[in-house]
Amino acid sequence: MASTLIKVDLSESPYTNEKIHNRWHPDIPMCDWVEPGDDFLVETYDWTGGQIKNDDSAADVRDVDLRQVHFLSGPIGVKGAEPGDLLVVDILDIGAVEAMNWGFNGFFSKNNGGGFLTDHFPAAQKSIWDFEGMFTKSRHVPGVRYAGLIHPGLIGCLPDHKMLETWNTREKALFDTDPGRVPGLANLPDGGETAHMGKLAGDARDKAAATGARTVPPREHGGNCDIKDLSRGSKVYFPVYVDGAGLSMGDLHFSQGDGEITFCGAIEMAGWLHIKVDLIKGGMAKYGIKNPIFRPSPITPKYDDFLIFEGISVDEAGTQHYLDVHIAYRQACLNAIEYLKKFGYSGAQGYAILGTAPVQGHISGVVDVPNACATLWLPTDIFDADLMPNKDGPTPFIDGSVDVPIAPDL
Repeated sequence: MASTLIKVDLSESPYTNEKIHNRWHPDIPMCDWVEPGDDFLVETYDWTGGQIKNDDSAADVRDVDLRQVHFLSGPIGVKGAEPGDLLVVDILDIGAVEAMNWGFNGFFSKNNGGGFLTDHFPAAQKSIWDFEGMFTKSRHVPGVRYAGLIHPGLIGCLPDHKMLETWNTREKALFDTDPGRVPGLANLPDGGETAHMGKLAGDARDKAAATGARTVPPREHGGNCDIKDLSRGSKVYFPVYVDGAGLSMGDLHFSQGDGEITFCGAIEMAGWLHIKVDLIKGGMAKYGIKNPIFRPSPITPKYDDFLIFEGISVDEAGTQHYLDVHIAYRQACLNAIEYLKKFGYSGAQGYAILGTAPVQGHISGVVDVPNACATLWLPTDIFDADLMPNKDGPTPFIDGSVDVPIAPDL
């Protein structure tokens, strides 16, 4: 039986737990040390640290304090790990904690983070998803039920000082091109009371918090990559930048569509991971690696029938863009939402489905100027009714009185 290295109490604030942090900084002390070859359990908070409740109001999503996130369990030191090595992480198992057998999906207000389709869904909205073993369904999004592929949305190793400076410099340069943009172009270090730096305290804590990188984006070390296939049986090879590697993880998702398009875009959950660690000495140079690589889980939800929605790099206003995959994927998502509305779903319910169901996103073409082509693969077996086109036209099967709760901006 593997020991539990990091425990969390969901009834307590993550700020009371010295084995939790919410910034990336090389000075954060290792909370525990393990040997190569060890396996162990790690418990995690949901990424907001319990700010979102199981109710029918989206006010908590509207009012969420994004300066606090993400709450990560770690960093865990691996003895013998040195810069230039690869840290090999096997995800042996992963699951929900008994105290929280549910998860949430949300659209953030455009004024508080926004999301992939924030111009179409600018207000905060939320759906709650109950877990039934390996399946999930929602009282706010009826007519669908699907198997989860639980994974850590965020997992990675500590940066060294040079890499941290690189991150902060390049992200500030981008931010400064349009500092008033809503939502912002980057989330810069902010220090202050919301930064949780693990065991660091006093002046050392304040100094590190002033430059500690926010956990919002993925970077060279891994981080918030939101790769849904990092589930049971997957293996990840992380570049090591500091002695001990400093592995941290959190932001668990019960299920997610490719792209995590609603930003709070998966079914977010608290949970636990059973992992094993090992080292490949000098692995970064041996394999030419500067970003993590991984082998996906052999366990995936088995859905064989899909409707595939295409999008090209022509935006909603009809403006032509040059091989813009971001715009093409947005158009594919919008096309899928419009299709789902013909069966009785609201736009918000359709958006929630694309963010939480095991949809696949593909870059289908980036060479045929001027249009990139992206596709969204929507599994049809997750629905209670037949969604395939036919000569008789769509038959709505959703009760229009049920919708995703919305919270108007104050």
